Amino acid sequence: MPGINVAIAAIVVVVILYFVLKMFLKPIQLLWKLALNSVVGLVLLMIFNYLASYFAFFIPINIITILIAGFLGVPGVLLLVAFQYLLK
Repeated sequence: MPGINVAIAAIVVVVILYFVLKMFLKPIQLLWKLALNSVVGLVLLMIFNYLASYFAFFIPINIITILIAGFLGVPGVLLLVAFQYLLK
């Protein structure tokens, strides 16, 4: 019954390959999500700075503020506004 052994070995190889690929693709998906959220954070900061320029208020745009706005979204931008307001 060598045919059954080959079939079982093929199934085991496919299962192992599936888990290995899943293990390697997960960090790439996380990096892609981080990059996309950072772009959204940058856009939010640019929109806020444009609107707040009428009140002579701005948030500096750097990698830290972009990541905070990217991770937290609108609440992150509000957090940055509150922090910037406290520093003035």
